[in-house]
Amino acid sequence: MAGVKQIKTALVSVFHKDGLEALLAKLHSEGVKFLSTGGTQRFIESLGYECQTVESVTSYPSILGGRVKTLHPKVFGGILARRENEGDRAQMQQYDIPAIDLVVVDLYPFEETVASGASEQEIIEKIDIGGISLIRAGAKNFNDVVIVPSKNEYGMLQDILEKNGAQTTLEERKQFAERAFGVSSHYDTAIHQWFAK
Repeated sequence: MAGVKQIKTALVSVFHKDGLEALLAKLHSEGVKFLSTGGTQRFIESLGYECQTVESVTSYPSILGGRVKTLHPKVFGGILARRENEGDRAQMQQYDIPAIDLVVVDLYPFEETVASGASEQEIIEKIDIGGISLIRAGAKNFNDVVIVPSKNEYGMLQDILEKNGAQTTLEERKQFAERAFGVSSHYDTAIHQWFAK
């Protein structure tokens, strides 16, 4: 299989936790290590799996009321680093950047918050920044990284894991990237439409 990559470390950062259990169970059984923040980290640990905190990697806590959690060079470097690029590999070593092979995201529910008749302030707080950035970074580096941009793609990854274990082909990663840009495009369109009103 062309361009096969092994998933060793997964960054999981989701708003809704439903549907995640089966995926986490399969990843854990394949020896994949978990990295996460806040509520997602607590959820993973509640299932009995070890989970490294993003804070322990970045040495920064979640700040500004949770507005900044994953936005850090050690996180984005771990996603965007080109594994075949000698310079990138050297910098990963120099700055102690861990490779992240899988990114699982479920964005803040912006459209649902608007539909609920929430206040402007509540709606603004549901504009996801870290999540959308993780999606774009993972999709950009589909050569090395699997991006699961919403819970709609959990099944896609589950099928691959059941069939081939914790490894993906380049073609599969490219399909996830396509889905990822679809998710980010739809999300930004919804935000734009709200502002345009």
